[in-house]
Amino acid sequence: MSDYCVVAVDGVRARFFTLEPAQHPEVESGPLLVEVEGALVSPENELAGRELWSENKTGRNSSGGMAHGYDDHRDQHMDEFKRRFAKQVAEHALSLAERSKAKNLVLAAEKQILGFLRGALHVPTKAGFEVRELAKDVSRLSPQDLHGHLATEGLLPARKRPS
Repeated sequence: MSDYCVVAVDGVRARFFTLEPAQHPEVESGPLLVEVEGALVSPENELAGRELWSENKTGRNSSGGMAHGYDDHRDQHMDEFKRRFAKQVAEHALSLAERSKAKNLVLAAEKQILGFLRGALHVPTKAGFEVRELAKDVSRLSPQDLHGHLATEGLLPARKRPS
């Protein structure tokens, strides 16, 4: 059981954490942000721009002249990939928060993916936890650095020295 669950997301990967008390507070700093379960990875977003699309939008036609560019709706496709990924992340985050009996679910993501997460996150009214947000990509930070950053933002309690 943890009072805080944290989800750190970029466009490709989501990491999940819980804030756990120090096992031996007299000799350990605590609480500790601990990564749980595996990260979720969006294969479409990871491949985007490389294998999903052709190299360029214009080329030469059969008579050697320039062909007109075309709109392959890449932005719409990318948004749909991000929406799907956000839905997966939101479902996983809700499940983790419910299993952990968390009182706070902290979402940290860059602005666009955070917007998609908001749209996908359907928190039941009797869930018993508050959702807090940080519109910044901090997904590549170590658990200790992430904890420090979120504590500075007032989203997590700071680590305390051993008592």
